[in-house]
Amino acid sequence: MLDLNKKVFGKITTKEIIGATPPAIPDIQNLLENEFHYLIKKLNLQTKEDLKKLLTEQLSIDIYMNSRPGAMALAQDKIRLFTKYNQKYIQTINNKIKS
Repeated sequence: MLDLNKKVFGKITTKEIIGATPPAIPDIQNLLENEFHYLIKKLNLQTKEDLKKLLTEQLSIDIYMNSRPGAMALAQDKIRLFTKYNQKYIQTINNKIKS
C-alpha cells in the first residue's frame, strides 16, 4: 500500500502525482518545475555526505513511485513528468557529489 501523503519531491506528495487532481498540464508541470528549482538551490548548502544520503533517498523514491501495483490505472502523464524531473534532480545531485 502506498502512503499517499509521502513527500516524493520536495513538498510534492505521492497523492499529487498519482491522483486525478491536480491535472498534469499545467498544474503538476508548474509545481514540479518550481520545486525542482527550489531543490537545486538547496543543494548548494549540502555537504557531500548529505548529498549522498539525499541521492539514496531520491533513488529509493524513484523505485517506490515506479513499483506501484495497478499502475496502468494511474495518471501516466503525471508519473512521466515526475520521473523526468526526479531524474534531472538525481543527475544534478550526482554532479554535485562528483565536483
